[in-house]
Amino acid sequence: MSYDKYNSPLSERYASKEMQYVFSPDKKFKTWRKLWIALAETEKELGLGITDEQIEELKAHAEDINYETAKEREKIVRHDVMSHVYAYGEQCPKAKGIIHLGATSCYVGDNTDMIIMSEALEIVRKKLVNVISELAKFADEYKELPTLAFTHFQPAQPTTVGKRATLWMQEFAMDLEDLEYVKGTLKLLGSKGTTGTQASFLELFEGDQETIDKIDPMIARKMGFETCYPVSGQTYSRKVDARVLNVLAGIAASAHKFSNDIRLLQHLKEVEEPFEKTQIGSSAMAYKRNPMRSERIASLSRYVMIDALNPAVTSATQWFERTLDDSANKRLSVPEGFLAVDGILDLCLNVVDGLVVYPKVIEKRLMSELPFMATENIMMDAVKAGGDRQELHERIRELSMEAGRNVKEKGLDNNLLELIAADPAFNLTLDELKQTMDPAKYTGRASIQVEAYLRDVIRPLLEKNEDVLGMKAEIHV
Repeated sequence: MSYDKYNSPLSERYASKEMQYVFSPDKKFKTWRKLWIALAETEKELGLGITDEQIEELKAHAEDINYETAKEREKIVRHDVMSHVYAYGEQCPKAKGIIHLGATSCYVGDNTDMIIMSEALEIVRKKLVNVISELAKFADEYKELPTLAFTHFQPAQPTTVGKRATLWMQEFAMDLEDLEYVKGTLKLLGSKGTTGTQASFLELFEGDQETIDKIDPMIARKMGFETCYPVSGQTYSRKVDARVLNVLAGIAASAHKFSNDIRLLQHLKEVEEPFEKTQIGSSAMAYKRNPMRSERIASLSRYVMIDALNPAVTSATQWFERTLDDSANKRLSVPEGFLAVDGILDLCLNVVDGLVVYPKVIEKRLMSELPFMATENIMMDAVKAGGDRQELHERIRELSMEAGRNVKEKGLDNNLLELIAADPAFNLTLDELKQTMDPAKYTGRASIQVEAYLRDVIRPLLEKNEDVLGMKAEIHV
């Protein structure tokens, strides 16, 4: 780490080494050379006068890039692609004349961007699957543990801890669907020239349309893609970047919602994110256990959601076949969106893997509210015992208000059951009323829904992706 210049926190603190390498200069420039080899091979196979010796020379120097030569050349010509063409030619004197033949700068730039985004999406996909897997284990373990549910963050009918986890899981599963769809639609730009018309290849192949039609598909296959975009200007449509970043923003939104819930639950002391033995929660208050991982998830997620605006605006403001006001923005928005999501998913994986549940606290809070939620059942029992439903409804309303005042204004425990037992209109004893206080009676089909969701949706998803399961997240700070 350098202490005398700015260091991106995405690299220093949050993103994995794997994701950082995908967006590294080394990865980019080595991919450029692979693309130049693919172009030369294609042109040779389609009849241009390129020799096996030239191809082998290019392959021999595909990895050992002479960066200093390229750097010095760029100071002179102010053009990164031509600087690397020059540097490659210095290492490959026999092939020097055929490097980048018929291509424009976007041939290496845009095709590399597409390759890198595809590889980065695969890293994200693997981590997303593992987050879903850990949530599935959590949901299964706590599928029957009753807990107070909230609407408007006000006490509502009980659910289970596991059922709540399925809500987080389902959003991540939706993100996975979106990711797989968008990743599956990515294509290479191919080699279409300065305005996308392939005019240079008309010259090279003397107007042979049938041969020219073969260029893009051959390059695509050599680079691991099925096809290229059928039409383009000089660049691939910047809407592609917008689609990719929207997938990342969707993951960020799901992670943010998950992290908010964990933060609220940690405030309630019902569920906590992992807290290490030597971790300090506050510099002033030594007792504190702040949900710093979940807060970091929320913080990074907001960045990614806003970052998605960058490629959308860039896509909207491109002029005709291309303008260069995309370049500086792309260099920031796309890599940093991926680096941030990479960090987010590592944090999610770490948090879910180490969630701590406190059943006693959960039970205490639920039982403090359960008498209010049991009033419908109590009223039905009283009707069966000979009471009038309308009269009993009004009495329960009045007694509930009184119990509520006792809790809020006097700081007393909820005594609704005692109030009902003392009211002759109900004809129920306190023991009979307490028998209605089994939380499991009020969670509806929550545990059944968890089982069905895991069985029908999540387990098939995980079985399809079992080769990537078992990842562990390394949190740097």
